[in-house]
Amino acid sequence: MDVLIDNAGLILRGFRTTLALTALSAALALAVGTALAAARVGPVPALRWFGTTYVNVVRNTPLVVLFIIFVFGLPELGFQFSFFVRAVIALTVYTAAFVCEVLRSGINAVQPGQAEAARAIGMTFGLTLREVVLPQAFRTVIPPLGSVFIALTKNTAISEAFGVTDATYVMDSLIRDFPGTLYPLFFGIAGGYIVIVLAISAVSRAVERKVLVLR
Repeated sequence: MDVLIDNAGLILRGFRTTLALTALSAALALAVGTALAAARVGPVPALRWFGTTYVNVVRNTPLVVLFIIFVFGLPELGFQFSFFVRAVIALTVYTAAFVCEVLRSGINAVQPGQAEAARAIGMTFGLTLREVVLPQAFRTVIPPLGSVFIALTKNTAISEAFGVTDATYVMDSLIRDFPGTLYPLFFGIAGGYIVIVLAISAVSRAVERKVLVLR
């Protein structure tokens, strides 16, 4: 256990990077996924086609492939972002597809009469979606959204293979420096990920309970 204690600062910095990756990617994926869900249920055929194509392509593409595209492809196009930013972009693009499908299922769960009543009083599609449908859809999809963000937290570990110094990267580095400490390091880092996942689950449950009370 000495290796965990002696390198606690380095490990905590790795987890700060993991948390930053998770938080930024989750926020961006929620925004992009909401836009995609709106496009998929919208009245414009071109936008519906784009949303459907995006989801089908991204969901069936391994996340590692997306990392390769953005980590090595963006510099070829002249975008000299840091490895961290490129990792956020890859995670956002991937996670947004799953957020989109979760939100679309929530939108479909809203009673059609709600939207029809909004249109009857002259509200546009965009206003109906923003003021009537999406608020109700978000209430119904809190648990699956939590699951998506938990998966995102675990997916951030892939970024260490592309030069991002997250918690997994720190673990690999320490194992190379201290070959006999595999199991303490593995269980220590795994414990950190479990704490993050449990925190996300607790927040999700708390939000869900609050929403149920407000209903």
